[in-house]
Amino acid sequence: MAKTKKILVPLDGSKYSKKVIQYACDFSIAFDAEIILIYVVEKSMPVNLLDQKEYLKILRKFGKKTLDNAKSILAKKQLDAKIILAQGNIVNEINKTAKKEKCDLIIVGNKGLGAVGRVLLGSVSNKLAQSSTCSLVIVK
Repeated sequence: MAKTKKILVPLDGSKYSKKVIQYACDFSIAFDAEIILIYVVEKSMPVNLLDQKEYLKILRKFGKKTLDNAKSILAKKQLDAKIILAQGNIVNEINKTAKKEKCDLIIVGNKGLGAVGRVLLGSVSNKLAQSSTCSLVIVK
């Protein structure tokens, strides 16, 4: 098995994200690997109640909070992480970041969005399984 040096951990702020963070901690400790946390603001979501600018501002704020919370969980285990707040298509941004950062592994949850979101966007983990150029661990 090739040495794992960098682990990309996409987060969405759901309850499943906490489980993904725990797996990332275990992998990081086992392989002495760097963790990179990413939250992607999906800018193509339909918006009826708010204008697009305000909607994206809210999502960026939520994303930053999600990343900060994850980083504090890692700190309790004496681990650090690089954090990335990106904007665009979720799967494309995750894959682009994995290539740019030369990640060896992506650890993602199998669930995150509610049922309506999954119908609209499809499963992020499923799309990553089809398109990722590095190894992928899907946490149930």
